[in-house]
Amino acid sequence: MAAGTGKGRGEVAAGPRLAFLLVVATSLIFTGASANKSQKYKVHESVPLFANKVGPFNNPSETYQYYSLPFCKPKDGEKYKPESLGEVVDANRLVSSVYNIPFRTDLDYEVICSEELTPKQLKKFRNAVAKDYYFQMFYDGLPIWGFVGKVEKEKDSIHAEFEDLHLVESKYNGPRMEHYFLFTHLHFDILYNDDRVIEVSLSTDPTQVVDITEPEAEGGLTKAEFSFSVKWRPTKIEFEDRMLKYKRYQFLPQHLEIHWFSIINSLITVLLLVAFLATILLKILRKDFARYNTALQDEEEDYEEDETGWKLVHGDVFRFPRNKALFSAFIGAGTQIYVVVLIIFALAMLDVFYPYNRGAFYTAAIFALCLTSIVGGYVSGSLHRQMEGTRWAGTMVLTMLCIVAPFILVFCFNNTVAWAWGSTAAFPFGTIMIIVAIWVFIAFPLMLLGGIIGKNRESSADFDAPCRTNKYEREVPQLPWYRTTLPQMVIAGFLPFSAIYIELYYVFASVWGHKMYTVFSILFIVFLILTLVTGFITIALTYFQLSVEDHRWWWRSVLCGGSTAAFIYSYCFYYFHARSEMDGLLQTSFFFGYMFCVCWVFFVMLGSVGWRASLWFIRKIYRAIKAE
Repeated sequence: MAAGTGKGRGEVAAGPRLAFLLVVATSLIFTGASANKSQKYKVHESVPLFANKVGPFNNPSETYQYYSLPFCKPKDGEKYKPESLGEVVDANRLVSSVYNIPFRTDLDYEVICSEELTPKQLKKFRNAVAKDYYFQMFYDGLPIWGFVGKVEKEKDSIHAEFEDLHLVESKYNGPRMEHYFLFTHLHFDILYNDDRVIEVSLSTDPTQVVDITEPEAEGGLTKAEFSFSVKWRPTKIEFEDRMLKYKRYQFLPQHLEIHWFSIINSLITVLLLVAFLATILLKILRKDFARYNTALQDEEEDYEEDETGWKLVHGDVFRFPRNKALFSAFIGAGTQIYVVVLIIFALAMLDVFYPYNRGAFYTAAIFALCLTSIVGGYVSGSLHRQMEGTRWAGTMVLTMLCIVAPFILVFCFNNTVAWAWGSTAAFPFGTIMIIVAIWVFIAFPLMLLGGIIGKNRESSADFDAPCRTNKYEREVPQLPWYRTTLPQMVIAGFLPFSAIYIELYYVFASVWGHKMYTVFSILFIVFLILTLVTGFITIALTYFQLSVEDHRWWWRSVLCGGSTAAFIYSYCFYYFHARSEMDGLLQTSFFFGYMFCVCWVFFVMLGSVGWRASLWFIRKIYRAIKAE
């Protein structure tokens, strides 16, 4: 089988630049819809306060509706706020609350309800306090948090009796008794600038609590009076800067030092790798080129006898891989994901994802992934034609499945668990149908359109191979174990992972914790470094593979390029057990399930990067030797 030589040089790289610009503009429209639209208020005008969700502080994915706990409810019933697709995906369920806080109106002590808590209600509150439940509300679009209650431990009577005499013996050091207290009073401290709400903070009064330790008080009921107070104070902070409060801690000197240390560490890795390629790999190549071209000019030796190493396989190096349809789908899906990541970074640089812009990230990711399907279809369709494949329709389906199949499998399990737990992390049926409709009526048709364009473009007719492919495949010699695929993947994945692992902690703490990641410029630099290191190490390993006359580099370059994902998933186990306090089936399934999906996306994306880097390198070296 002979590969063409000349027309297809820009095949996958000629990518649809117009489509990329279109996606950026469209994504800006969709994400802009969730921008901060808080309005101006008059004195004594009612400002909406919505309750959102409750859940254990250590398990960020385990969230429940606010009124799943027996809090005071509005007299006119619960009214849910309409939410965007991204907000629902982010497990937000905003509902009206009993707190009426007029603009610039101080309230000293307002009772919202007096309840006689039944044993069943006490049990719910007690379980919530024991698991360190927090609640979240939004006042004029600003997030506020508070804890449901607190746990205090007191020493037993024998321990307390001897404590002052310092005569406590080990036999008296028994378990301490736990007391559970429910907070019943909230204090809102609000800053305003003219007619705008600027900042909201919430605190609880430790003196106004109800002891809910015992199953029930005398008479079978426990009385609790819930109340709140409000204090308004002026500020000079501009409305446009009110979200900076949530970014402030990220810019503390010690945090920036760690971030820059991460970048310096990554840059050193890149420089060492580049130096390795410059001093060893290029030196060897120049020596090979000089000896080979001299032999051709002198014609003193037979052509075949002079060939050694990577030059010997010039007739097989451009032999197309097995499973052409699957290979094309991998490259197309990886290219699409890479474009999506660039779009997300572009939007982040434009401050679309300001802190607690509910669901903006998910909205942008869903529509960007949907609309860039034309990119994935174009690349896979074009490459499949260049490799003389015949399963075009199957390639389009595989390209789609390369991205969505892992998410579908994990989502079905996780959503079932969330439904069983009654968590807000469970997608409503309507939301599922909307996402399915988006994929069926927008994403897949766009992928087919891209595939048709890629297949029918004239530049897609030939694969740009500088050497002819022999009719019969050359036998690969027996290789030592360290030259096989798995050891090469370990080497290929370790260096890129070492360049990003410091920054990885901050990303995990943001996604699976309560910190906010706001230094996207640093993250973008780290992402570029990851791309460069992946490309460089894959090129080096591809050269070593060809040097031992193993021409099966196509799939190997994809596996080596994407192997960093395996290291990231291994880091998940370390983070879960050593750096977090997450527990429970729901949180565990969400963490390891969705992190598997993320790592799969990294595998496909970086695998595409590795193959492209190797393809560019191989074309360069085989053009230089003028093989016939």
